[in-house]
Order: sequence, then C-alpha cells, then structure tokens
Amino acid sequence: MLLVNLGTPSAASTRAVRHFLGQFLHDRRVVDISPWLWFPLLHGLILPLRVPRVARRYAHIWMAGRGSPLRVHSEELAAALAQALPERRVALAMRYGQPSIAAALRPLREAGLRRLLVLPLYPQYSTTTSESVFDAVAADLSAWPQRPQLRLVHDYHDDAGWLDAVTQRIAAQRAAAPGERLLLSFHGIPERLIDAGDPYQRQCEASAKAIAARLQLAPDQWAIAYQSRFGRERWLGPATMDVLRDWARQGIRRVDVACPGFAADCLETLEEIAIQNAETFTAAGGASLRYLPALNADAAHVRALAGIIHRHDAGWAE
Repeated sequence: MLLVNLGTPSAASTRAVRHFLGQFLHDRRVVDISPWLWFPLLHGLILPLRVPRVARRYAHIWMAGRGSPLRVHSEELAAALAQALPERRVALAMRYGQPSIAAALRPLREAGLRRLLVLPLYPQYSTTTSESVFDAVAADLSAWPQRPQLRLVHDYHDDAGWLDAVTQRIAAQRAAAPGERLLLSFHGIPERLIDAGDPYQRQCEASAKAIAARLQLAPDQWAIAYQSRFGRERWLGPATMDVLRDWARQGIRRVDVACPGFAADCLETLEEIAIQNAETFTAAGGASLRYLPALNADAAHVRALAGIIHRHDAGWAE
C-alpha cells in the first residue's frame, strides 16, 4: 500500500524551498489559472518574493539532525503502520518533494506488485489534495507494462476510529488545564471550488462537529475556522486569525487550537498556528494560545489508519 502526504522541502534553504514551492504551485489542481498567465507571474514575482520568507519560516521549525517535521512524523507513521500490518508492504511518498510517488512506486513495480491501495493522508477530500495524488498515481501507473489492481481511499473524515483518535488526543492535551475555547482550524481552499462541487467544506464541518460532540463541548466553547489563505480570491471562512482576534477582543484569555485536517505536524501547524497565530492572539489582547499537536505517529492514529486499510483491502479479485 502507498501512504501519501503533501510534501516538504529537503532543507530549510532558499534553493530547496524554491524547488518545492515551484513544484507545488505548478500543479493545476492547486492553481488552475492558465499557465500562460500563471507561470510568468509565479517565476517573475511570487517565488522571488515568497521563497526567502518561507525559508525563514521553515528554519524556525526544522528539527536539528532530523529534518522537516512533516517528513520525520510521516516516516514514523509509515514505519508504525508497517509494524501493525506485517502482511502488507507499506511505502511512503510525498506529492511534492521526495520521496516522490514515482520513486516510492518503483520498488513495488520491480517486486511485481499486483494490488495497490493508495491512502492520501488527508482526512477530508478535496480536488486540490486527494485528487492531485490520484492524478500522480495514475500517471505513473500508465507507464507500467501491467497495471496492478488499484483502490483509492477517497477520505476518512467520518471514520469512527479516526474521530476517536483525534478526540482522545485533544482531550488528553487539555485534561490538566483546558483553554477557555477550542478552535478547530482546517486548511482553506477557494470558495469557488466549493461552489463547483468540492465536498471539502462539508467534510471539515462534519469532522469538527463530531469531534466537538465527542468532547462534549457546548456551542460557545468551540469554533471552526480556515487558515493558510493564498492569493486574493475569496477563500473559505471564517479565517483562523479573524476568529482569534475576535475572541481576544471579547476577553477570552486562553485558547487551544487543534488542526484535525493535518495528519502530521508541519509548517502550517508548528509555525503558522503555534507562532504566527499565537502572536496574533496575544497582540489582540489574549494571554496565551496553545497549539495541540497533530496525531503524527500516535498509537491511536496507527490503529485508526490500520482499520481503514483493512476495510478497503477486503475482497480483491484473484
């Protein structure tokens, strides 16, 4: 089976970040503007301006001697799943960066793989994420002399095992001293994609409501928001920063923020939430923002994904 996460630069350097962002922002699933308009803008303005800033942000979270948190946590998760599923061969790929999907599939092809289950580490489906993974897998398999049987995990936003794992993780981290409110922050996408039928917002809201219900939170004790806006068009809201500012101005002193859409901690959680958004909250009058880490390679996360894999792995044709 193939686990796929979004990806990461190979180093917290401008060169590595430029390569990573260039690959990411060339994906038509991510930016669907005409290449004739987009590529000159991307290479002439956006990358030169953004790369140095993004490289500095990565430097803040880079794990000394280990590398990118997303890659470290994803590798640990894949290794734990391989131990939990000894009868299966578990490979890890990144949609952007290394190990690429093609690189991860190569040894499976050489080993005569006959069945392939692809699990994008995105609990909520979006054309910008999950579908991009499916595109890349299909492109690689098109060059195989004989394609394996293929199954794709579309999403797992309402999987009971995953919801339980997220809830238990949040509850454990808040047990001693819970913040006054809990914010569940998901990565945003443009509103026009939702208007075109992308189920992402509906799935995020369903996940958030299920998590809040399991935590037995009253409506005024939690909220959902969307982060990481890129560009000028309208994105899903409310924006995470706006909610935090509003709470601070209402006199809320201590908040907890969890990001259930991220399977592994990364730039968007460790830097955007834990540093940038924490500064936004305190600047608006709040006292402290506590980021609650992602599931990463938590044992409950491994059990939940193993259960999802077992259910999708039944009934292969011989």
